[in-house]
Amino acid sequence: MAQLDGKKAIVTGAASGIGRAITQAFAREGASVLAVDLATEGVAQTATDLVDEGHDVSHQIADVADPQAVDEIMKTAVARHGRIDALVCAAGIPGKGCNILDMTLEEWERMLRVNLTSLFLCGQAAARHMVTTGGGSIINVTSQLSEVTSRDFAHYSVAKAGGAMLTKGMAFDLARKGVRVNAIGPGPTETGMTQYLGEDKREERERLLQRVPMGRWAQPDEIAGAAVYLASDAASFTTGTTIFVDGGFLTV
Repeated sequence: MAQLDGKKAIVTGAASGIGRAITQAFAREGASVLAVDLATEGVAQTATDLVDEGHDVSHQIADVADPQAVDEIMKTAVARHGRIDALVCAAGIPGKGCNILDMTLEEWERMLRVNLTSLFLCGQAAARHMVTTGGGSIINVTSQLSEVTSRDFAHYSVAKAGGAMLTKGMAFDLARKGVRVNAIGPGPTETGMTQYLGEDKREERERLLQRVPMGRWAQPDEIAGAAVYLASDAASFTTGTTIFVDGGFLTV
């Protein structure tokens, strides 16, 4: 029996990277999935590939930082599947590295809107459905940079640290309502979002790599396993925590 047989899930950020890998893992573990992203072609391809494998996956194009769009996501999920058992908030942006002296208010607010406010909007909306149908699991994708920071990424670290604390607060509020809330903190991971660390950023890539005891960056499917666990019944007594999948980054 697959770990998520019969589960009904929503995964945001499903067009690429970690969100796409989680969508694939959920579908292959037996879940019915609504894949959500703003990237039209990418999210459609994620869904199409999995449907071709015989899985129950549909997609929706939406801005998860827009309250109205979030409401539509939930309506679609409930109309299609009848309930929401799991929500994975994997949508996010890396932003561009920017020293705090040069950072604009627009850059600051965009980072918080996409990487933090979206977690609140999606989590609250999904939880409102979950508490009426017996509970569920909400999983926020944060970062190892919720615990430490990196040069020129103060805004990113603040947003991810906020996501980690939001996870704790939601978990506390929802614990007796049957809704578990946890986070995954990936370390450096090879995705399209990390292409900003290309050849012209070789020094920064190497600096990050030196902080990973396992000596390499993660692949997206290595992050997906933690999400499968947190969405499954095996995690029935796990709430309010962050699982760091970082190759030992935070041990250094």
